[in-house]
Amino acid sequence: QLQHPNIVQIHDFDTDEQGCYFLVMEWIDGINLHDWQRALRELEQRSSWPLVTAIGIEVLKALSAAHEHRNDHGERIPVYHRDVTPQNILVGGNGVVKLTDFGLARAMDRGRMTKPQIVKGKLSYLAPELTSGQDPSVQTDLFGVGIVMWETLVGRKLFTGDGPVDVLGAVKRCEVPPLKNERPDAPQELHDLVHKALARDPADRFRS
Repeated sequence: QLQHPNIVQIHDFDTDEQGCYFLVMEWIDGINLHDWQRALRELEQRSSWPLVTAIGIEVLKALSAAHEHRNDHGERIPVYHRDVTPQNILVGGNGVVKLTDFGLARAMDRGRMTKPQIVKGKLSYLAPELTSGQDPSVQTDLFGVGIVMWETLVGRKLFTGDGPVDVLGAVKRCEVPPLKNERPDAPQELHDLVHKALARDPADRFRS
């Protein structure tokens, strides 16, 4: 039901002749932001701040469509992504940015618990309040966008640790190194916007 130019479309959901479920999704000819970052690190380069800003704007358009989602009766039924990570942000060769993996995060949580390497990767993009069992919200998704933008600008992960418990602790402390020290070439306004999105208290983040 989420129809938007910046959201990867699901065309069909069904079962095959063996009874296995499948999704038919829009094909994006491009690269995900995680591979983008890895390639730049290998080249010892950083993404330009105008490009990171443009990608962030397109991701926010996708989230806005999800957060303002309404059913056929016009009732507002927001959809919270819960898993805004570089792997789920696709940049097409045509320059179009798409957000994918809507609605799958909650269903896949239990499966991830048995895979420490994936748990670490996903934990490091959680908002602090989600680690204490609070419900997802507009602000938790915006926190994820803040992490992605900080990491893409700086070229390294924001919340790290030797294991899932250490990563969880880093997320809860939410100590964010000043972006202006890492990217003095970027404007102060961009620094302020990213840090506001990364506020530890959801009430200090953007409302929408």
